[in-house]
Amino acid sequence: MISPEIAARPQASALGAIDHTEPSLPMELVELELSLEGYAGGDAGFCEAVRQAAGRSGGELLFDLPAAGLIEDCRRIAVLRIPDGENMRVVLALLNHNGTEIRMQAPDEETAHLVRFADAFIEVLERI
Repeated sequence: MISPEIAARPQASALGAIDHTEPSLPMELVELELSLEGYAGGDAGFCEAVRQAAGRSGGELLFDLPAAGLIEDCRRIAVLRIPDGENMRVVLALLNHNGTEIRMQAPDEETAHLVRFADAFIEVLERI
């Protein structure tokens, strides 16, 4: 559970300047999604495919977890941190319910709690 102090902090740094009204994905997400185009399927390969794609873009895989009904047509969620100019921003890689396709998504109100968790996760890693 995230402490109330962490949950109450503004999270704009991880989200970057994402325009939620923008109908298309930012270029960084399109590039990541294209690099995952050849994904062969299955839960086991999901984490490694996302880790490699994030690494190629200068980012990193923070963690992945079961979607458990958080996002429609989603079996697993990987939380990534990728470069966004001079900053890093959190994005999501989503494995579809069939386990055959990965799509990228910028965090929104529905997944904001994952961003807060990612920020807390990063803070812990930086302190170690």
